[in-house]
Amino acid sequence: MLVSKFIILIWVSALSVMMAEPTVLGADLQSKGAAIYRQSCARCHGDSGEGVKGKYDEALYGDWSVAKLTRIISKTMPEDEPGTCVGQDAEAVSKYIHQAFYSKEARAKIKPARVELVRLTNRQYLNTVADLLHQFSFFIPATNQVKGLQGRYFDSRGFRDEKKFLERIDPQIAFNYGTHHPKPEVTFTNPFSMQWRGSVMAPETGDYEFFVRTPNGIRLFINDEERPLIEATVTSGGLDEHKGSVRLLGGRAYPVLVEFFKSTEKSASIILEWKPPHGVREIIPTRQLITERVPSTLVLDVSFPPDDSSVGYERGVAVSKAWDEATTQAAVETANYVVRKLDKLSRSKPGDTNRQVKVEVFCENFMEIAFRRPLTKEQKKLFVSHQFVPSRKIEDSVKRVVLLTLKSPRFLYLGLDENKPDDFTVAERMSYALWDSLPDLELRKLAGKNQLRSKEAVEQQSLRMIQDPRARAKVQHFLHQWVQINHAEDLSKDAELYPGFTPELISDLRTSLDLFLSDVAWSQTSSYRDLLLANYIYVNQRMARFYGLRTDPDGEEEFVRTSFDPAERSGVITHPYLLAAFSYTKTSSPIHRGVFLTRNIVGRSLKAPPTAVAFNDAEFDPHLTMREKVAKLTSSQACQTCHSVINPLGFSLEQFDAVGRFRTTEKEKKIDPVSDYVTDDGSTIRFNGPRDLAEFASGSDHARNAFIEQFFHQIVKQPLLAYGSQTMTHLRQSFVASEFNLQKLMVEIVHISALHGIEKSKVTTRKKT
Repeated sequence: MLVSKFIILIWVSALSVMMAEPTVLGADLQSKGAAIYRQSCARCHGDSGEGVKGKYDEALYGDWSVAKLTRIISKTMPEDEPGTCVGQDAEAVSKYIHQAFYSKEARAKIKPARVELVRLTNRQYLNTVADLLHQFSFFIPATNQVKGLQGRYFDSRGFRDEKKFLERIDPQIAFNYGTHHPKPEVTFTNPFSMQWRGSVMAPETGDYEFFVRTPNGIRLFINDEERPLIEATVTSGGLDEHKGSVRLLGGRAYPVLVEFFKSTEKSASIILEWKPPHGVREIIPTRQLITERVPSTLVLDVSFPPDDSSVGYERGVAVSKAWDEATTQAAVETANYVVRKLDKLSRSKPGDTNRQVKVEVFCENFMEIAFRRPLTKEQKKLFVSHQFVPSRKIEDSVKRVVLLTLKSPRFLYLGLDENKPDDFTVAERMSYALWDSLPDLELRKLAGKNQLRSKEAVEQQSLRMIQDPRARAKVQHFLHQWVQINHAEDLSKDAELYPGFTPELISDLRTSLDLFLSDVAWSQTSSYRDLLLANYIYVNQRMARFYGLRTDPDGEEEFVRTSFDPAERSGVITHPYLLAAFSYTKTSSPIHRGVFLTRNIVGRSLKAPPTAVAFNDAEFDPHLTMREKVAKLTSSQACQTCHSVINPLGFSLEQFDAVGRFRTTEKEKKIDPVSDYVTDDGSTIRFNGPRDLAEFASGSDHARNAFIEQFFHQIVKQPLLAYGSQTMTHLRQSFVASEFNLQKLMVEIVHISALHGIEKSKVTTRKKT
């Protein structure tokens, strides 16, 4: 933002220009501002506002309009004589710096954005390896998934079909038979057993703890058909607890097998629980279980260094020694897994006379899928054939192929063929945009037939691909970034002020927010406006009790859609999870809420404050409301540079306390949620509460542009401006035409990014022909 030194120089230079160069007076404002800047400002701020070390290091850029820059200069500068740089002088300088280097468009002209060669991000690497091996399972998922696990009950300790007396779908595994047999007519002393099969859906990526409480024998298999996560077939006679931990990738299903044995124990019971990332220990909810048993997935345990997120989205631009070592460890781990599963992956057996032929074919297919394009004859010889020599064990040859493949730039980098994009490039762009993973068989087949170069083909495939759970996982990942759900690790509050706001309730709130985001994104309308304006959330019994809601979900875990008065709540803006996340332990925080709303909802940029001032509640009169305290804390002109935007937005949510409960009074005073907000174009709007704020944001081109840009960056992992100066305008127009349909916006983004450079290459080819 502008500072006093900068404005003083402008004012001095304006006087000198008027005295020494009368010809400037007849020039337009832009030329006048440029002359003033060159003569007296560049020495401190640089020729392009980039800053000068030792004088004024910070670059001059932001998202204020010319009108607002002019007003700030006219009213407050120079600091020692405010109000003396007015009229054409202030307007001339504002217009020049805005168009030369201050605005986003100006900075893009100085340093044009380009599509960069990037490596796989951490998320992309894990997904790619998982799907690379998954493509050899030849598994076709069911179109209709049934919730729960498939249970089979046996009148014996073993799982013998002739002893099976019951088969049914169980919504959960939580049974207490006590001293009774599951089959009423059979005495308890007889042994019996149960077996449950199906899959568990992982909502987020991370480590999952599984717990089994039982006095009986138990084996639990999670994502591994051969090695149990928990094996406790020998019992102690008492109620024992067993646990195990496994890493899972979010948005995917993993096979589950539970085997229960009752022999001579005095009672029979079993409870299966988990503790997911950001969650609490609980019986695995029915919504996370399906009866279909999917193949296992390789989830690497390697720890990668964090991706670069300095521009607001994760991107693979940093190549460090730590990252290189991590990819080597990952390649070794993958090679060991492949060898362990080699016969299943290659569809061979140790005794087959043609086993090596089958394994070499597998290795070629493995490398071709990993490279995202057909192998050349030279690549087949170098990477595959030459690794199989008579003196080497087949398993060792396979390890060498896997290591060579996963350490190759062809696997690790995206965009190696940007200069000569073809159908395989399009397939790669599409799959990483929608799935953060490699192309599937259908995309590869179309690419091989040169059938992916048209807008129609890309759109048709995109519509197919967004129905895949991986696309849902990617959209959820973006929405988590948008609402900053992972930036709030600790939502705990003062137990005396907010009894009942327990870790279990916090977990419920996170689930509620996830269900809301998913419901909006994958509804028929898929409306961006609903993210801001919907007057409902998902609530379970615990939430209903704490927030005093009149709803009666079936069961503690069951979440039901519950509507509110539109004047009271509005979309994500007033979801209690976010209201609690952007609050202090004892009070609300208009500043934290305002910063979130400024950056993520209305889409305006903020720079770091020149001086960090911590909020200390003890320093204020205890009779003051939070709004009064914040107004006092941020009253200085230096603070108001940013807080004139932050505070009005934060104050609009003051009718919600630190845990997101609606209130009308604070400190025995009526809460005032009314505030005047100055928009990016300089106009003033009055907000009477969150609904007004949501209506403004949902109708603001500036807010929509910011949302579209964030969505584009998260999907493509490249700067939007690298795809042309008119890309934003096109996306906004198509977004409006689709009535703000998120799925259609995603498809349009994929179309633009996937075919980038293809039309140009078509024209070149026609000319050559």
